[in-house]
Amino acid sequence: MTERRIVIAGTGSGVGKTTVTIGLMSALKKSGLTVQGFKCGPDYIDPSYHTAVTNRASRNLDSWMLTKDRVLDIFANGSKGADISVMEGVMGFFDGKNPETNEGSTAEISMITTSPVVLVVNCASMARSAAAIVKGFQLFADGPNIVGVIANKVGSEGHFHLVKKAIEQECHVPVIGYLKRELDIEIPERHLGLIPSIERGELDPFFDKLGELVSETVDMDKLLELSVAEPLTLKENSSLFGRKKETLVRIAVAKDAAFNFYYPENIEILESYGAEIVYFSPLANEGLPENVDGLYLGGGFPEEFADELACSAKAKHSIKENIENGLPTLAECGGFMYLTDSIETTEKMKYPMVGIIPGKVQMQSKLAALGYREISGQNKNFLLENQIARGHEFHYSSFHPTQEDIPYAYETKGMRGTKKEGYVTHNLVAGYTHFHFASCLAMVENWIEKCIESKHSRGKTI
Repeated sequence: MTERRIVIAGTGSGVGKTTVTIGLMSALKKSGLTVQGFKCGPDYIDPSYHTAVTNRASRNLDSWMLTKDRVLDIFANGSKGADISVMEGVMGFFDGKNPETNEGSTAEISMITTSPVVLVVNCASMARSAAAIVKGFQLFADGPNIVGVIANKVGSEGHFHLVKKAIEQECHVPVIGYLKRELDIEIPERHLGLIPSIERGELDPFFDKLGELVSETVDMDKLLELSVAEPLTLKENSSLFGRKKETLVRIAVAKDAAFNFYYPENIEILESYGAEIVYFSPLANEGLPENVDGLYLGGGFPEEFADELACSAKAKHSIKENIENGLPTLAECGGFMYLTDSIETTEKMKYPMVGIIPGKVQMQSKLAALGYREISGQNKNFLLENQIARGHEFHYSSFHPTQEDIPYAYETKGMRGTKKEGYVTHNLVAGYTHFHFASCLAMVENWIEKCIESKHSRGKTI
């Protein structure tokens, strides 16, 4: 028995991996196949495209945040019921956490999942030289299995044939198609309104058109032939997703256009450890659902909806009151920003937020933080007492506290050294860091236990 899976890798950032991946997914779906999307690395934005195209939740595969077995578990769980799994790479094929190894790279994910790789090459302003680039990627490491090439940004069909002839002669892999440099369509900017646009269906015509263009110039039958792979071998009885416990607690999760950055696995792991997940929308001015024992405020774009959030008095009051009464809460990035006194936009407009964390958030045009983080708890952080988790930071804002002695939530270690960040108060743990719970299952156990304590202290039962 065989499976179909393929990695769409690039020679570097900006070569067109996302455009090609979305187009392939759309074309495959139009042909009647059930397609499962994956993204290498921690990014939340590209998976939102995948999810919209395939109608299945796209998932992240990250070999720095997670162990090999966890990556395989997430892949196997996500691929159930799919005819083909398409994995979009991150940066260049060999780029990852460490310039001296493949750690955290698309290449490492391709080796962990023993997946065939199609390399996307920007062929603008070159012909035979494209073969030298492909040959370099083939010879650089022994493990990856590059089985084909897609030529992107070619000037014409004639240009494509020059590139194809050179690569196939020198590299002995098929060039299965191309996209022109001047497409009749442009991928929407990854701007902060992306998620709402997707949820409103505004990008559906774009996805359809891109799928049609890819079908015209890429040999989809050849892609399917190249994607055939042997089934993966998984550890028996080690899956995170098959051991659902009885419901022990109810956890409210903020989910709307302002708060939507959640790894699907984080929610599923909470459920497998006994949490019933109840969604609500701060943006719609909804208070916390009744009889909840915990709260999860994920990342997103609160600054894009600062005016609406500022006016949502019922939601703000409900969240503040429950946290002050000891509701065990985790707030990540956008959720952390929402809990401060105010958010100031790049236009210098200031909007009052929940006000449980003393200080303001200021938006800026330049990236404030980007990268992986190894995280340990500070100040009796109930989630991470004597534990280390892994995650990442990505934000365009800075937090300016109004108190001198800050009860930091975390100490984080990244490429640029170690720092303290976030805030702990009551049973609230908040900060800019995004976690992947599969990197530290003790976080989930500690959270569930704290929720049970909180429930019992208030004399509640489910």
